[in-house]
Amino acid sequence: MLLTPEGYEKLKKELEELKGPSRMRVAEAIREAKAHGDLKENAAYHEAKLNQTRLDQRIADLERMFQQAKIVEKRTDVSDSAQLSSKVKLLDKEYGDELVVTLVGSYEADPTKDLISISSPLGTALVGKVAGEEISVEAPAGIQSYKILEVL
Repeated sequence: MLLTPEGYEKLKKELEELKGPSRMRVAEAIREAKAHGDLKENAAYHEAKLNQTRLDQRIADLERMFQQAKIVEKRTDVSDSAQLSSKVKLLDKEYGDELVVTLVGSYEADPTKDLISISSPLGTALVGKVAGEEISVEAPAGIQSYKILEVL
């Protein structure tokens, strides 16, 4: 499991929040729901218990991830090729749009924030490439072509 230093810090803060304030809020919601009586037909209690299960699962997932995580710093001893932690400025050849994506490990990927996993089709196509190269990526909407404008 590869993580950038930024991704590691973000996930560490999330774990601290989940173990502290979030866990306390869920416990309080359970106590409050129990106070309302009959637990068999108490929707608030069942919802609070479900939230507790989800919280505990996310905590377990993060703790497992931290046990396996390898924090990878951006290498400066290599050429200007795209690698984990690189920001890559791309030109969409079909639409002429420019976009900047950051290559990250799969656990911290979030395409809505332009954080692209190095194991995704786009990430795989970008790794090792330099400015000026062109790539094609098979996506659900068909083949997408990009020109790499800059590797930051």
